[in-house]
Amino acid sequence: MKLSQVIDVLEKFGPLCYAEKWDNVGLLIEPTAVDVKKILLTNDLTENVMKEAVEKQCNMIISYHPPIFQGLKRITSSQWKERIVIGCLENKIALYSPHTIWDAIENGTSEWLAESLPISSIKPVISNLLNPNFGAGRVCEVNGPLTLRDAIEKIKVHTDVNDVRVAISYSGSLDSEIKTFGCCPGSGASVLKEIKEPIDLFITGEMSHHELLDAVSNNKHVIMLNHSNSERGYLKYFAPHLINLLKSPEIEILVSTVDTDPLKTV
Repeated sequence: MKLSQVIDVLEKFGPLCYAEKWDNVGLLIEPTAVDVKKILLTNDLTENVMKEAVEKQCNMIISYHPPIFQGLKRITSSQWKERIVIGCLENKIALYSPHTIWDAIENGTSEWLAESLPISSIKPVISNLLNPNFGAGRVCEVNGPLTLRDAIEKIKVHTDVNDVRVAISYSGSLDSEIKTFGCCPGSGASVLKEIKEPIDLFITGEMSHHELLDAVSNNKHVIMLNHSNSERGYLKYFAPHLINLLKSPEIEILVSTVDTDPLKTV
């Protein structure tokens, strides 16, 4: 399948217009004459993931986070991001990054994270002007009784993580009832602070110390998974969906086995 055809499919699923203005998304590296037969999905394109892509003879990498974000002034072997570019070009591997497009759209990372818990309603925290059903973060109402303790376990199962960090509201406990929550993958504090209605819980990847103090002082619990752990699990959900979108049985979709969050609990 031609690279241009794969990109057409990706951009019908997640149009470029839904990316945040500050983001660097879309096709980032285009080697000459690429026919796509094997695609590797990863949350972060590290050098270990680059090695994996080469060993598995992938023709394309879809990296949720763009490894090229700020401008590169030179392409040498002295910096790891520059070595990523060299590796892609030398091995004829195309690189595509969706990042905040997938955060905004339906069936994207924000909705996937929201579906950690049983919900009866869902809407964006900040609606996109082009489509009110798209946008940053999600605000949800819970379907049925749910405690904070239950929410923690459901989130761990859904996102396939072994542990999370929890900040309990000063007025609550692990047995507090959760009726409403807001979620945002990655660093979600700037989005979640835009929620106008009362909510019981924030779910995100990371927040600062002072942002946590604000939350628990205002009767909100916080569950943090670490930045990329709040996003990475989406790739296993997306992989079979991409197969259906491509409608091309000769293309193989792989999810990286070496892509992990850099933070570990010891």
